[in-house]
Amino acid sequence: MSKPGFKCGLVVGKFCPLHLGHERVIERALTACDEVLIISWARPGFAGYGREVRESWLKARFPAATCLVIDDESLPENAPTIPPDEAPDDEHRHFVAWLCREILCKHPDAVFTSEAYGEGFAEVLSTHFGKPVEHVCVDQARTAIPVSGTQIRSDPHAFSHYLAPEVYASFVQRICLLGGESTGKTTLAQALAARLDTVWAAEYGRELWDTKNGQLQFDDMLHIGQTQVQREEQLAAKARRFLICDTSPLTTLLYSQAMFGKVAPELAALAERPYDQIFLCAPDFDFVQDGTRRDEAFRQHQHDWYLTELAKRGIVPIELSGTLEQRLAAAFANLGF
Repeated sequence: MSKPGFKCGLVVGKFCPLHLGHERVIERALTACDEVLIISWARPGFAGYGREVRESWLKARFPAATCLVIDDESLPENAPTIPPDEAPDDEHRHFVAWLCREILCKHPDAVFTSEAYGEGFAEVLSTHFGKPVEHVCVDQARTAIPVSGTQIRSDPHAFSHYLAPEVYASFVQRICLLGGESTGKTTLAQALAARLDTVWAAEYGRELWDTKNGQLQFDDMLHIGQTQVQREEQLAAKARRFLICDTSPLTTLLYSQAMFGKVAPELAALAERPYDQIFLCAPDFDFVQDGTRRDEAFRQHQHDWYLTELAKRGIVPIELSGTLEQRLAAAFANLGF
């Protein structure tokens, strides 16, 4: 059954980033239309707000809508040139009409905006499609959601309350802690998260080891890496500015090699996962045998292995040594505190 209102609605924006003001417009369209098209481009756009990340936001927040997020590489060769951000309004409007007709094969009968230009936009679309296109204005005065993309780009953390958790997660810095057995890594992760008033992603591999009484199989390795990444993604939506990661899939790769002499290709790919900062805990604590660890020689091997593997990836980690307070102080200094 059709919804009262429109058959096909259209929302267009840069979404740099997608904020709750944009979401209000899209939600209004979804309640009024059988189908909603969302189109986005930014040229030249803004660093850190590429097509892939904006597309991921829209699909996560509005899976029922048809999302078309474009750049030069995503359009066919015969497509018109994407208008630059500063191009005249009509150039953008005609381009939107072309996208609707040639790429989406849809003719919207309503366009939803929170802008004064909405009426002119609807008039151009009406001419292109040969039928009326209505403009639906949503909170043009920005009284309900008083924020702009410019404000948020200036400091996403200060304006995080205007971002959905899935969107804010993209601005959270992932801080990865690596280190051999008995190097204080987990203690440091908990302490960093507490001092930074944020959350930390615990090491799933250790949890599975305990659950299976140390009887891990080769297939467990990929499962551990995948679960660790899933845990990070879930917690990033709850973090504040930083997410502290107590290990990474690189550690799982190490254990896969050490325990089974081989690594699943999917795990090797996960081990390339980037982080904003990597801290490597030095093996300068007294080695503590908790019944699951190997020995001090293996701990040193792990430390050396991390240095070698990170160097292969062009990464120079920040090595942390000394007491917990000394490590915290060094970590904070490198994070800009």
